[in-house]
Amino acid sequence: MIDVKDLHKSFGDTEVLKGINEHVNRGEKVVVIGPSGSGKSTFLRCLNLLETPTSGEIVFDGVSMTDPKTDINKMRQKMGMVFQHFNLFNNLNIMDNMTLAPVRTKLMTKAQAQEEAIMLLKRVGLEDKAYAYPAQLSGGQKQRIAIVRGLAMHPEVMLFDEPTSALDPEMVGEVLEVMRKLADDGMTMVVVTHEMGFAREVANRVLFMDAGEVIEQGTPEEIFGNPQNPRTQSFLSKVL
Repeated sequence: MIDVKDLHKSFGDTEVLKGINEHVNRGEKVVVIGPSGSGKSTFLRCLNLLETPTSGEIVFDGVSMTDPKTDINKMRQKMGMVFQHFNLFNNLNIMDNMTLAPVRTKLMTKAQAQEEAIMLLKRVGLEDKAYAYPAQLSGGQKQRIAIVRGLAMHPEVMLFDEPTSALDPEMVGEVLEVMRKLADDGMTMVVVTHEMGFAREVANRVLFMDAGEVIEQGTPEEIFGNPQNPRTQSFLSKVL
């Protein structure tokens, strides 16, 4: 579904991604782990061109995202994105947050989008918050809404950029539970996270990144049970 070819990204003189070659298959759950500053979030943000690669190519569903002729907004409609800090519109209530994109892009009528929003909010146990504003919600509630807001566009893949790192520890579980259900439903997912338990439980494949490169990858059993690279071993010995 996603093919990444020789991806480089620099900010000024700093090379953050150093020639990544990766793929994500349909239905796969790929979890990206590694130390802070290793390029994980930049890699994720390059997948939907929130960051423009310095060089290399990203192909999504057979279409080159990096080709200037590609309608990037049309492609992004197929890629849901969940951010560390929720990125809800604080001046809109939850219903309007949920329905804005599907109505704006003419994916649905307002009535259809509202019906869909209620169904999605029920899925995460927050239908009673449909007309609340983000400021009235806890961090865990906001992030659950951010996830279902992404789902409202019927994406083919969901990208998660450290979705639990801004949350109080006791709220992390409720967000990971929603993500687990999504994984069980067969959603293609790429997740950057520090939650090793989630990576071990949900991933089909774990990528370990360090200094802008994918140093090692494999199944959760391989990466957590028997890492081969000394850098992976050192990192996991500190976080597990």
